[in-house]
Amino acid sequence: MRVIVFVKATDDSEKGILPTTELLEAMGRFNDELRNAGIMRVADGLKPSSQGKRIAFDGPGRMVIDGPFAETKEVVAGFWLWEVKDMDEAVAWVKRCPNPMPGPSEIEIRPLYEMADLR
Repeated sequence: MRVIVFVKATDDSEKGILPTTELLEAMGRFNDELRNAGIMRVADGLKPSSQGKRIAFDGPGRMVIDGPFAETKEVVAGFWLWEVKDMDEAVAWVKRCPNPMPGPSEIEIRPLYEMADLR
């Protein structure tokens, strides 16, 4: 089962405040564990939404919306793509993750559609 694991943005991440050296090292060790277990496929952090754009679709129309985006709690600051046995395994791995932000934070896990789901 493939899942995408979203690190939700915080006010600090949206201000572009970079993680401490200690947090970067802890996340590096966690990522090493994920790689060694054969779980992680891709991982990356995202720059603040002020550097992003959204494209709104309405029929044939397109509108470009410049960041920053209003609801910080709805913005993603980083992600992993994992291959796990099931959602329980993904939850167990997230529980082992260092807190990705200096203060309170959230991580969201979402399963990806597989071709079999679309038939």
